[in-house]
Amino acid sequence: MSVTTSTSELVSLEEIQAYAPEQEPGVIRTVSGRAHDERAARLRAQGRLLNAIPPIVLGLLLLVGWYALGASGKVNVLILPAPADVLSSLLNGLGSGMYLSNTLVTVQESVLGFLLALAVALPLGYGVAKSRLLASTIQPYLAAGQAIPAIVIAPVLVLWLGYGWLPNMLVCALVVLFPMVINTILGIQTIDPQFTDAARVEGASGWSLLSYIEFPLALPSILAAIRSGFTLSIVGALVAEFVAGGDQGLGALILIAKNQYNTPFMYATLVVLAALAALYYGSTWLLVKLAAAIY
Repeated sequence: MSVTTSTSELVSLEEIQAYAPEQEPGVIRTVSGRAHDERAARLRAQGRLLNAIPPIVLGLLLLVGWYALGASGKVNVLILPAPADVLSSLLNGLGSGMYLSNTLVTVQESVLGFLLALAVALPLGYGVAKSRLLASTIQPYLAAGQAIPAIVIAPVLVLWLGYGWLPNMLVCALVVLFPMVINTILGIQTIDPQFTDAARVEGASGWSLLSYIEFPLALPSILAAIRSGFTLSIVGALVAEFVAGGDQGLGALILIAKNQYNTPFMYATLVVLAALAALYYGSTWLLVKLAAAIY
């Protein structure tokens, strides 16, 4: 009798495992487990939806307040144009391709300036964090460079290099360089020495120590530097376009709108800039997710 019961149990287990072959041996996915996962997925989706509601509500309230101020007639249209006028100017600019061509110019300057700053900031920050001699040599110049506004440096670069994307790119790089260096230094200096000492005992040194120990541990600060620097690069590109006084780029469009007293055109350009900044910030969020998946 006991043998029959044992055999029946074995057959039942084999049948269940054959029913769910995708599971590892000894792991059986029950109906209740699948229901729990589905419920968790629904809760995550609801959480994302709830997180999106507050900014949408705030944006609608601001839009309604903007419309109410314009309709009241208490604010001059040269200061605050009607939302319909801004929307009309925005649609005209998008339809003519004006915003697309000028946005591409600003994107080129900001991305190239950011990449140049990144290529300099990461090794420079690491070197300053690891070498007292380099820190005492470089840090005073970094502080002095940060103290001088980029809007003052930009005319000098224009005199040296002429007009075009090259001085604008360099101004953009100078704007984002200092915060990225400081964040990189902070990330390296806050690593617990116990981790690096243990890695050295195991034979790690040089590149292996950097790539497997120091870089992953400093990654949160480095990602913070990248996120802030990439978003801030738009500011650097706009400053360069303001100083250069050319006719290309979103900064040039703002200057043209100001000189023409065309406030709907100016506000529409600001909307494009806000969308571009949101796109930049969203791309850095994806980078954070990618780093979390890798490390």
